[in-house]
Amino acid sequence: MTQKPSAGPVAEVLQGRSRSTQAMFGDWIRSRTPANSWPVVAGFAVFAAMLGLQQLIVPGTQRLLTSVFLFVALAQAWNIIGGYTGYASFGQVAFFGLGAYTVAVLMNNYHVSFWVALPVAVVVGVLFAVVIGVPLLRLRGHYFAIATLGAAEGAREVINNMTSVTGGGGGITIPTFGSEAPTPYFGKPGFYLAFLVLAAVSVAVAALIARSRFGYAMVAVHEDEDAAGAVGINTTVVKVIAFAVSAAIVACAGAFYAFQQIEFYPTDVFDASFTVLMVIMVVIGGSGSVVGPLAGAVGLELLSQFLRVNLGSFNQLIFGAIIVLVVVFFPQGVVIYLRDAWRTRQFSILDNVRRYRL
Repeated sequence: MTQKPSAGPVAEVLQGRSRSTQAMFGDWIRSRTPANSWPVVAGFAVFAAMLGLQQLIVPGTQRLLTSVFLFVALAQAWNIIGGYTGYASFGQVAFFGLGAYTVAVLMNNYHVSFWVALPVAVVVGVLFAVVIGVPLLRLRGHYFAIATLGAAEGAREVINNMTSVTGGGGGITIPTFGSEAPTPYFGKPGFYLAFLVLAAVSVAVAALIARSRFGYAMVAVHEDEDAAGAVGINTTVVKVIAFAVSAAIVACAGAFYAFQQIEFYPTDVFDASFTVLMVIMVVIGGSGSVVGPLAGAVGLELLSQFLRVNLGSFNQLIFGAIIVLVVVFFPQGVVIYLRDAWRTRQFSILDNVRRYRL
């Protein structure tokens, strides 16, 4: 029988091996840190290429890539709580909607500059994550997923009923032109840059967390929360911080999205399909990694747009069928499959299906 390979210091901690936790995490970090900084160089190269590409593409393509950048940020945010920590949140859209409405209310009702309203929106998202996270993160599995979904629906109903402040079901409009506009509208080039920076920051944050001691604590919670607590990890603090960091990114994305849309309704920014797409993109790409959500977001958003343009009313059916096939043949995610296949030189898709069969 083939022996299962060690999963690193997290597994060693959870199995109670003799070395100290600090020493094991130190060894893991040293072994996983590459001798060169090629991922950082590659990241800066891609960022520079996207900046240069803006000068060569038409406004319609800029809008498409803006949407891709948005979902890169959302997927990375969900991966922090769902991929690394193992808590599948189905209420992420609550932070998106709160970020959007915080910016809209401040700009429309109080004529606050967008650049002042933006950090306020992030703070609101973080505070809401902490408030609901402390009680809800005591739940696990589908109980936590359902509870976060309920929290998102509750937030939407609150916004919908605060008619005097948010406009309720009649929607809200951000002043973007003329003397009443607290901040001039960015336009397609401006939002392209804004969402590109947001995507880059989200990837950088995810990468820094993944390589940090805190990141390994999140993985420990994912592998075995009870054992992680037994070796001294404050699992409650780890989960709440991960939830708050994820909420900060999503709320920031919601703020930019609100300014881009100008006019929107509660059903637009509290749409559960945002959360569904986050989850699908992470699962398809490969959860618990940085490249997985990035590849999943880029690939699925481009595929979705291509199918919508070329296949008309059949695009959703084919899009869903593709997702099902990818999940069946690559249950661990495409990026994780390719990484493992390259290391082991075993590229058989059928063997991969057998390995992960239920």
